[in-house]
Amino acid sequence: MLVTMSFVRKVKVGKHIYLQEVESIWENGKSKHKYLRTIGKEVDNKKILSGEIAQSQVSRVTIYGPLLILDEIAKQIKLPEVLGEYSPEILSMVYSHCVDPRSLNKMQEWFERTELNHLLNLNELTERRLVDSLNYMDSDDRNEILQNKIFNIVNSKYQLKKNSFFYDVTNIYFFGSNCKIAKRSKSKEGGFRRLVQIGLAVTDEGIPVFHKTFSGNVFDARTLFDVMKNLSFAGIQTPFLIWDRGVSSKINISDAKKLGFEVICGLANKGNLPNEVDVALTKSRLISPSNRVQLKESSFYVSVKNYKFEDVTGYLYICLNPKQQVEQREKRLKNIFEAKILLQKKKQIDESMKKYFSKKGSVLEKKIEEVAKYDGVSIIFSTKKLAVQEVIRKYFDKDTVEKAFACLKGVIKVRPVRNWIAGRVKAHIFICYLSYLLLSILDYKLKLKNVKVTSIEALDQLETMYKIYLNDPKNGNEFVKTVMLTKMQENILKSINKNLIKPSN
Repeated sequence: MLVTMSFVRKVKVGKHIYLQEVESIWENGKSKHKYLRTIGKEVDNKKILSGEIAQSQVSRVTIYGPLLILDEIAKQIKLPEVLGEYSPEILSMVYSHCVDPRSLNKMQEWFERTELNHLLNLNELTERRLVDSLNYMDSDDRNEILQNKIFNIVNSKYQLKKNSFFYDVTNIYFFGSNCKIAKRSKSKEGGFRRLVQIGLAVTDEGIPVFHKTFSGNVFDARTLFDVMKNLSFAGIQTPFLIWDRGVSSKINISDAKKLGFEVICGLANKGNLPNEVDVALTKSRLISPSNRVQLKESSFYVSVKNYKFEDVTGYLYICLNPKQQVEQREKRLKNIFEAKILLQKKKQIDESMKKYFSKKGSVLEKKIEEVAKYDGVSIIFSTKKLAVQEVIRKYFDKDTVEKAFACLKGVIKVRPVRNWIAGRVKAHIFICYLSYLLLSILDYKLKLKNVKVTSIEALDQLETMYKIYLNDPKNGNEFVKTVMLTKMQENILKSINKNLIKPSN
C-alpha cells in the first residue's frame, strides 16, 4: 500500500535557508522523502515565497494605510489591553469612525474590505459581537475607569503639558422619541429638539482627557462637577480649568477651587457687570498701546481689576476686540435689513429680530444702539493673577475644545445616533471619543515631526496605500504586496513609527 503526504521543510545551504515542499512516502513499511519543489526561502524568520509576479492574478485589494497608523497609535497607548475582551470589535468601530463611519449592520461588509483581520487578529466581525461590545461599554463606572487608565497611559507616553484643561458642552439630537436620556431642549444650533449633552475636557494640545454624557435637559453649568472630579486623578499641581460663560456659576468656580483647580472662565454681562464694562469702555485710554494684547489673528484691548465673583476673589479682565465689534454690528444690521424686507412683504421674521421693530414695523434705532454697546466685549474672570497676555491667550485658546466638537460631529459622525437604548447611546459616544483621541494624537505627532498635514489629511493621503493579494497560477503561492509609497505617505508613517516602513513580503 502506498500512502503519500506533502509538507514544507527547511534546508540550509550556506547562509541561506530554503523552503522545500517534499512528499512523505510510506512504502513497504518504510518512510521516504521525495523532493517536489522549492517554494521560497526564509529571511529573518519570515517566509518569502517564490513565484512570477508578472503572471500572478490579483485576488483581492484591502484598505490598509489609514488603518495601519490608527492601529499603531492604539497599540502605543495600549488600547487593546485596556479595552479587554471586546477590544477587536471596539477598535474596528473606532477606526471606522475615523475612516468611513458605518452603521452596525454595514460593519461586516466594510471589515471584509480591510486589513483589520490581520491588524486586530480578528477572523470575522459579526453584528452580534458588535452589539455585545456596546453592551459591555454601557456602564458609566466602567467608562470612567477606562478613561482614567487611558489618559494616564497617554500622559506617560507623550509627556503632555497638563497645565490647563479646556472644558465645554455640546449636544447631539435624535429624530425619534424612544431614548430615555434624550430630552427636549434648546439646541445650540437653534430650535428645540430631543437632545443628549456631551461634556468634554481636553489638554493644551487638544488631546481629550475625559468626557461624560448627560440628559439633554441638564444645564451646561451643571455638567461640570462630575467632570472635575474625574480630572483630579491626573495628579497635576494646580492646573487651570478653562471654560466659557455658559458653564460659569458661583458653585462651579467654588467647587473647582476646592478640588485644587485655578479657574479662567467667561462671565455673562449681567448683574453688576454691565456697570464694570461701562466704566472700562469709557476710560479714554482703554484703546491704547499699553492695553493692547495681540494673539495670532486678533487684537484685544484689556482692562484689569481685582474682583470678587460671589464669594470667590480673583481678577476681572474686560476685553474689547475691535474687529469682532465691527463684524457683530455689520451682521446685526444686515439681519435687520433683511427682516425689514420680510415685514414689508407681510412675512414672519426670526424671533430674535422682533425687538428691533415697533408694532408698526419701523426700526427702533435706540434699541440697536443699546444692544450694539457691548459688541466685541468679552468678560473673563481668573482666580489667579497672571500676565494679561497669558490670560487672554489661555481663554481664547479654548476653541481647542470647540474644534474637538467640530471633529466629533463632522469627521467622526457622532450623529446621527442609530441607537435608542440609553446605555448604547453612551457607548456610541465613547466610541466616537476614542476615535477623536486617536486623531488628536496623530495631529500631535505630525506637528512634533513637522509633517505639515492634519490628521484628516494624513488619513486621506494614506487612502491609496492598499494591500494587494496575488496568486501565482503555476504554483498556487499567494503574495501580499503593499502599493508603492509616496514621499508624503512615508513621512506620515515615520512620524508615528519609523518601523512601519517595511518591505512587502
